[in-house]
Amino acid sequence: MGTNMKSDESTTKKQGKKIAPKQVAALICVVLLVGMYIGAFVVACLDLGDSGRLFAGCLVVTIGLPILLWLLIWSFDLMKKRRDDNRPPT
Repeated sequence: MGTNMKSDESTTKKQGKKIAPKQVAALICVVLLVGMYIGAFVVACLDLGDSGRLFAGCLVVTIGLPILLWLLIWSFDLMKKRRDDNRPPT
């Protein structure tokens, strides 16, 4: 019973919290990867051909998509920091 109260307290604390753009981007990345895996699984089960190439593509995208997402987030943070540094003091 004590663990339920902790989870209830953490749930109420999280409800008032805003979702960060980084979290949204990460969720989009996860959804894209899961969709790609499901599509590859369906193609492999139906034996539509070229499932080996699709599997190789899945491996490449599994590594490449998170790296590209990290680079995108990093570049946006860098641009935001430079913009804030170049603003005149008020």
